[in-house]
Parts: sequence; C-alpha cells; structure tokens
Amino acid sequence: MMRPNLRRPPYRTYSITQLCREFGVTARALRFYEEQGLVFPSRREMQRVYSYKDRARLALIVRGRRVGLSLAQIRDILDLYEEQGEAAQNAKALSIFRQRIAELEAQRREVDEAIDALKQASQRLSTGYGVAAE
Repeated sequence: MMRPNLRRPPYRTYSITQLCREFGVTARALRFYEEQGLVFPSRREMQRVYSYKDRARLALIVRGRRVGLSLAQIRDILDLYEEQGEAAQNAKALSIFRQRIAELEAQRREVDEAIDALKQASQRLSTGYGVAAE
C-alpha cells in the first residue's frame, strides 16, 4: 500500500521581476513597499525573494492603491491580520472601505455639479453668441 506524501510542498517563491509583471508595478514601487514595511522579501545573495505571503500582501496593496487607499490605511489593514487575526482585519477593512466609498461619492457629486455648471455655461455661450453647438 502506498503511503501519502505527508511532507508539505515547498512554498512558492517569486522574483521581483515576476511580481512586477504579474501586478503591473515597477521594481521601484516594490522596493518602496519594502521600505515602508508592507512586504518582507528575504534575500538570496543580492536578490530579493518574495514569499507567497508577500505576493498576497502585494495583491492587497495594488488593489488598495487602485481604489485610492493611502499606504497608512493599507498598512493598518495588513498589520491587523498579523496582530489580531482575520476577523479584526475584515472589520477594519470594512470601516476603511465604507469611509472611502463616502469620499468617492462626495467627489462624484462635485464632478456632477461641475459638469452641470459647464453644460449650462456652454449652452448660454452657444445661444448668446450664436456659436454653433457641437
């Protein structure tokens, strides 16, 4: 009878080039995230080696930056997982996400108001000066 392999497979590691390509970030950005204490690559001679955990953290960083979260907010979310676990991390993330949604909705209202004001001004100019409306 064959015994199952009880050894854990080695964790996958990634080079800076692989992660840059996968997430569309620059090597400079990855090094910056390392300086900021957001990712913690190990070293193999002079080369950075990123773990599966670094890759997961980078995915959260990239998504967070894409929706306009600050690095401080992202750090708070990431650090909570290490300190208090997933439930605390999720609660903090939910609070930050709701705050960001409110900010974006306020910005959208401001943009909509600016568009309306410009449309009204354009209409006045096109009728007042006989300029052909486009």
